[in-house]
Amino acid sequence: MTAAAPAAALNDVQRQNHRKVTRGAWALYDFADTIWSFAIFSRAISLFLIDKLGDSNGNLWLGLSVAVSVGINALVSPFLGAVSDKYGRRIPFLIGFTVGAVVPSMLIPFVPVPLGIVLFCLAMFSYQASLIYYDATLQLVSLPENRGRIASLSTGVGYMGTVFIAILIIVFKLNTTMLFVVAPLLFLAISLPVFILLKDDPSLKREEQHALGAAWSQTVRTVRSLGQYPGLGRFLAARFFYTDALNTSITIMTIFSIKAVGFTEDESTYVLLGLTLSAIVSAFIWGRLVDKFGPKRTLFSVLALWAVALLIGGTLLDKAAFLFAGVLIGAGFAGLHVSDRVLMYRLSPPERLGEFYGLYGLVGKGSQVLGNLFWGVTLYLTFDTLGKGAYQLGIFTLLFAMIIGLILLRPVPERREG
Repeated sequence: MTAAAPAAALNDVQRQNHRKVTRGAWALYDFADTIWSFAIFSRAISLFLIDKLGDSNGNLWLGLSVAVSVGINALVSPFLGAVSDKYGRRIPFLIGFTVGAVVPSMLIPFVPVPLGIVLFCLAMFSYQASLIYYDATLQLVSLPENRGRIASLSTGVGYMGTVFIAILIIVFKLNTTMLFVVAPLLFLAISLPVFILLKDDPSLKREEQHALGAAWSQTVRTVRSLGQYPGLGRFLAARFFYTDALNTSITIMTIFSIKAVGFTEDESTYVLLGLTLSAIVSAFIWGRLVDKFGPKRTLFSVLALWAVALLIGGTLLDKAAFLFAGVLIGAGFAGLHVSDRVLMYRLSPPERLGEFYGLYGLVGKGSQVLGNLFWGVTLYLTFDTLGKGAYQLGIFTLLFAMIIGLILLRPVPERREG
């Protein structure tokens, strides 16, 4: 008895330590994917296209390439999530799509511009697909009572990835071509711990000979079954509008700060670094607010904060005003990711998480398609006439979408797990 008790206690300690290490590895993936998102999506591709094609055509092709890659991904997101549910596996898909984001993006600056656009579309598709499986693995590293804190951990650590790559840009003076190589390699290298340590839940494994065919029919059933889960359909409708503003802002942040506000490329790096620090500090605060007040109330507060920030940033093309708006926007980024992800989890049936997170991704990506298309076409049609005013007009369209999202979110009920 005396020998067994210490052994059992030691096993408990080992299991707890393993859980902590696994959670750390899981959060580290967010660190890695944010490096890619900031360096490639928010910075390198926009600077690359506008440098090669000019303001009007560059913004148009930026919007088109994001819309095409995300649009195709949106169409297959429910299917991708349903396939992982049928096989009971998340990690192999996470690995495969991470590699799919890394390899094409490294080749972009070394090929003709049209082929570079195609490669960006492939990389962007894979990056977006990887997030479906990453979001669904929240269940593997958390419990209902700490889900907000664990989600905020990954969000906070993720934004540290932006700080990390921004510091590398500043210290080593990384140009656009260098970014296309360095950022994807960092994404892959820093993702390795989660690939090795995180294991799929064996209870989710299912034996089905026709899993792929079943996944397609299940996707159709997913949409039809929304009415069975109170508030889920309305939440997804609200998400369509407010993620329009979020995702389009990520795409155009660097270009807006340079072309509309007047920052240099080097200054824009410092601006986005400050925005990211705001996101890091606030992420842990938002996580506690989610656990204390619930994700819906927290999300509503985040969206209201974002509306104020967009109004300030779009109205006053002043560096000081933009910096202030950027602090609010950074805080909003973190709060939205924490509260939005947990609210979706609470409104969804646990046994169909991959399937419903696929639909969740479909909605967000559908809004990203329209948002980026609208931005690109707006700049293409009005830049020659309005100049900087075209960028302001684009920001006001994002503000309008955010307000619609707020209105739709208000009646959504909040059903706690269990």
